[in-house]
Amino acid sequence: MAVAVIAVVWHSQIALEDSVGAQQRTIAQLNARVASVERGERAPTDWPSIAASVEQSVVTIEAGDFGGSGWVAHVSASGSDIITNFHVVENTWAAGNATVRVRRRDSTIDGTVVRVDARNDIAVIHVKERLPVLSTAASRPSLGSAVMAVGSPLGLDGTVTLGVVSGFRSLEGSDYIQFSAPISPGNSGGPVIDSQGRVVAVASAKLVGAGIEALSLAIPVQTVCLSLVSCTLRGS
Repeated sequence: MAVAVIAVVWHSQIALEDSVGAQQRTIAQLNARVASVERGERAPTDWPSIAASVEQSVVTIEAGDFGGSGWVAHVSASGSDIITNFHVVENTWAAGNATVRVRRRDSTIDGTVVRVDARNDIAVIHVKERLPVLSTAASRPSLGSAVMAVGSPLGLDGTVTLGVVSGFRSLEGSDYIQFSAPISPGNSGGPVIDSQGRVVAVASAKLVGAGIEALSLAIPVQTVCLSLVSCTLRGS
């Protein structure tokens, strides 16, 4: 009888040790996953790769004597919808002409201004070609987060500049994101991109004057996606 009791106790101890060992292995695996995620969060942003990916969806807009930038926000069987600033096409639109030129790399195609929001300085241009779409952020970027402006300053397409989100402003009844990446005439309408390659805003203006530096303004992309175009949202 004593031998049987000892055998039961011994087998129970083995089972307990196996269970503890399995739990320890599980904890070790979870710790390894957490460490991997933390290493990924600390990894530097690969801006060159993001720029190369985004550039194919950014275009130069030519509207009479005015020029700006734009980016592809939506694509369907009928073609692509491109976002730009209203002030880029304002004179053409006011003259009753909805046709603009859209330059992408070495090719130029006709585009039609189909919708405008003059109050928020946004216009939608439709082209028949189906172009790569940029995804948009579902929420505003955090203060201090890194961003990249992409566009065609002075017609120099494919130009990128880096900065950070500097603040959030309300000017003349419209909301703006303030950021420090330098922009110039021709950047208007171009996308402001976050570290995940998503559009967070549309470059619109900058403050100029003696001693003023890196005070750029952009329209939050949520304003664009709210009513003018169906965006391709991508969360965190």
